[in-house]
Amino acid sequence: MREGESVGVGPDALFEAVHGGDADAVVRALRSGVPADATDDEGQTALYVAALHNDLGVVRLLLAAGADPERPSGDDGGDLPLCGAAVGGHAQVVRALLSAGARPDTAESMGFRALTWAVQQGYATTTRVLLEAGADPELPGPNGEPPLVVAARRGSPRTVRALLDHGATAHRATLSAALAEARPWLERDVAQEVRTALLDTWEDVTGTVTRRISEEGGVTVVVEVLRDGRTVGGRESQTGHAAVVTLLESALGIRTPYAQLADRALRCGHRAQDNWTEQVSALWARGDEETFQAAQAWCASTDPLRRAFGADVLARLDGPGGALSGRAVQVLRAVTREATAPVLIEAAVAALGVRADASSLPDVLRHAPHPSPAVRRQVARSLASLVTDADGEGIAALVGLSADPNAGVRDRATASLAKSPADTPEIREALAARLDDPDPATAAEAAGGLARRQDPRAVPALVRLLADGTPDGPAYETALAAVDAITDETTRRRLESTVPRCR
Repeated sequence: MREGESVGVGPDALFEAVHGGDADAVVRALRSGVPADATDDEGQTALYVAALHNDLGVVRLLLAAGADPERPSGDDGGDLPLCGAAVGGHAQVVRALLSAGARPDTAESMGFRALTWAVQQGYATTTRVLLEAGADPELPGPNGEPPLVVAARRGSPRTVRALLDHGATAHRATLSAALAEARPWLERDVAQEVRTALLDTWEDVTGTVTRRISEEGGVTVVVEVLRDGRTVGGRESQTGHAAVVTLLESALGIRTPYAQLADRALRCGHRAQDNWTEQVSALWARGDEETFQAAQAWCASTDPLRRAFGADVLARLDGPGGALSGRAVQVLRAVTREATAPVLIEAAVAALGVRADASSLPDVLRHAPHPSPAVRRQVARSLASLVTDADGEGIAALVGLSADPNAGVRDRATASLAKSPADTPEIREALAARLDDPDPATAAEAAGGLARRQDPRAVPALVRLLADGTPDGPAYETALAAVDAITDETTRRRLESTVPRCR
């Protein structure tokens, strides 16, 4: 008889339910007498399997039924549920296990800890969850390397930042070792390096496949080796080494030349990626005349991308007492009048939105009808900080953008209208028109805007969003937050008692 099995009741039903992700069947098995800590033929616990498969609902059920969050799993008892969740980057499951008593630094039989797995795989959110729960950012993995060095090699800026934010700066030697690990990658072809390492490991390989996945503020390169057309192995790395180097240089107090930071960003070529944004952030922190002059010169370049980088730097480059702010606005306004490349217009409009200088309103409005959805979306975002109660032209532009054919533009314009301090019939009608938007997030923003204005049309929309929405989704969270704006106590209580339907 297997561990956890009683007469007439075995754990097979529980494991079948866990593998199938059937929460109702899990409840039935537990109620029939199967212990929550039952194991299968391979010695695996149900909690480990559920954690590995990222089944948050089943994990919570098992923990509530008494499953031990630290009980080892597997034939050799070497696997821990927390590590099983961390290796897949299942941050919510990690949170649930930690809340139930799992210790963040408990090691598996081979010496791996949850933080080791999360850092090695580049899961920044999971890394941060573990660190917030007390995981030691300096504790080496089984190969003796500190997590910061592993994260630097991986090329994961967000994981590096999480470690730095939680104390991985205590030892200068560790910072220097991580920087020495990251710097050579600035000149390497990440895909080629990963491919070479794989081919050195595998024999009789007949080919490779390389994939590039946009995620975590950058690109993850995945290389798989094939044998007779079938995948037999793989390895991956992220490409955020330029951002990692800049983060570590800042932590070590190294003042990198501004031209070098600009070159790192431009080599990336994408304003939304960490390799770009970390260079911008490093320059913001300087706030000096030299950096302002460099950014102003970049804004006068003939290269639209370099000009966009200059605009991004001017967005928050203030200097002591905000001395640079007014000059930065003048440069940015001039850029919006002259720019033709969408990437440059988007950057300049975004910077003026950050500056929130009312004099910039005409320069932002001129781009509201731009053919690029990215530009129109940024106009809608920036208008949120520029439009006041008296800005009829700005409000009219937002109303028009809230009916834009592009879903992203509609969502951003609706959110800006919803949060506007102005309250006019035109704004209310524009919000009401979005209550049935195909995008639930846009509908939720519209309902929230009407709720803040105590417009009764918000109530049925909020009921629908709360009853039919996905609890972990952004639309549900927006709708839930909107309930607090309802001043009628009876209505608010009714909305608070609305629960998602079971499906």
